[in-house]
Amino acid sequence: MDILRLLLGFKSLSQKMESEYVSAHLHEWIDLIFGYKQRGPAAVEALNVFYYCSYEGAVDLDALTDEKERKALEGMINNFGQTPCQLLKEPHPQRLSAEEVVQRLTKSDTSTLNLFQHLTELKSFFIEGISDGVPIVKAVVPRNQSRSFISQGSPEILVTASLNCIIGTHGWLPYDKNISNYFTFIRDTTVTNPKTQRNMSGPFAPGLEITSKLFAVSHDAKLLFSGGHWDNSIRVTSLTKGKLIGQHIRHMDIVTCLAIDYCGIHLISGSRDTTCMIWQIVQQGGVPVGLAPKPLQILYGHTDEVSSVGISTELDMAVSGSKDGTVIVRTIRKGQYVRTLRPPCESSLLLTVPNLAVSWEGHIVVHTSIEGKTTLKDKNALHLYSVNGKYLCSETLKEEVSDICVTGEYIVMGSLQGFLSIRDLYSLSLSISPLAMRLPIHCISVTKEYSHILVGLEDGKLIIVGVGKPAEMRSGQLSRKLWGSSKRLSQISSGETEYNTQDSK
Repeated sequence: MDILRLLLGFKSLSQKMESEYVSAHLHEWIDLIFGYKQRGPAAVEALNVFYYCSYEGAVDLDALTDEKERKALEGMINNFGQTPCQLLKEPHPQRLSAEEVVQRLTKSDTSTLNLFQHLTELKSFFIEGISDGVPIVKAVVPRNQSRSFISQGSPEILVTASLNCIIGTHGWLPYDKNISNYFTFIRDTTVTNPKTQRNMSGPFAPGLEITSKLFAVSHDAKLLFSGGHWDNSIRVTSLTKGKLIGQHIRHMDIVTCLAIDYCGIHLISGSRDTTCMIWQIVQQGGVPVGLAPKPLQILYGHTDEVSSVGISTELDMAVSGSKDGTVIVRTIRKGQYVRTLRPPCESSLLLTVPNLAVSWEGHIVVHTSIEGKTTLKDKNALHLYSVNGKYLCSETLKEEVSDICVTGEYIVMGSLQGFLSIRDLYSLSLSISPLAMRLPIHCISVTKEYSHILVGLEDGKLIIVGVGKPAEMRSGQLSRKLWGSSKRLSQISSGETEYNTQDSK
């Protein structure tokens, strides 16, 4: 009765099954049903004994020659039922509590630190040889890469795309087995070999600025969706084969921006034709294989080119920003108009919305830029709205934002002036001083578990920002120069080089 009262106190079945009580007693139920308490003295002691015919292997029906006896035994088995197969003959270990799991993870050599909890300890490293001299316009570690039990601990895939359309699929681990809290990067050798290079199909539209907003990667790291093509198409490229597997032409003008929802089931596209389209990502056996032939919704409302999009399937929100200075919120399922957000600006000035992002809770972060201003002073600003469209606050920016993402309670931004900024989501204030990358930033992303920030630079270098501890560096470090400057570097491991922001004297 105590168990019944406890379980009835939960509102849903999932809450019951995920409760600490179930976790604490799950091993006992396994012992009774599949384990050592199913048979023998342990079963007798646990009052877990059933009619003998119900046990697997107790009766060999095929060996019976008497038809009456056979039918009688079959009737008994049908009446009493069958016990499950006995899978275990030793007591099943008790499941760890949530606290014990946390303690074990913190002690593990492969555990990673949340960089947002260690903002004063951040260090920057760079990777060369991915796209030398050509900007990296996309760098991301997809969040839901399938992992078999056997492959646990093997590298995941870090996807890069360069301005010259070369695709890289590199090996990535958010830790280094020799130096805790660093990382392991295994360069894709095909990116530097003209014979094996994988390329996105087709040229981009002439005169179009190629930004990270033109690309999206499926959450299993198998597909690359791209816009900006001359024929107004959204193209789907297989990352494993480097081949075009889909081409969808529904927009009437160039596709200017793409975004995938957190679930990986919807893609939203924006275009110069002033419309947005919501697409279903087709799955086969739970694996994304492309886009549906037709969009689920076609969304209207802007009077100028759509410049940025965001989507949240969980909140049924599709958000778009335009060069007309407005942000429009619509529903995904029915494509219904919800509201228009108009960031504050003097009425005589032309405002655009180059970037936006949607948080887990539905907060909308909007980056605006005033057209026609030749200086950066008061040209760019950041605005925050609630899920219900309430204006919360604004912050003037000193640089031109090139990419933005919202992660948890933080906003991460990269700028063309070469600064990586981390801001508090709710106040828009800087959490730490901006990190100087000294070259224009073309793309940013945060890896899962918030362990690292990936930054793509104009010269083709990939910067990886994470939590670092100087005491953990290897002995015999190598100092050398970076980019011909007076800055000093320390070699951490092959392919991972620390950037020290302090000038050498």
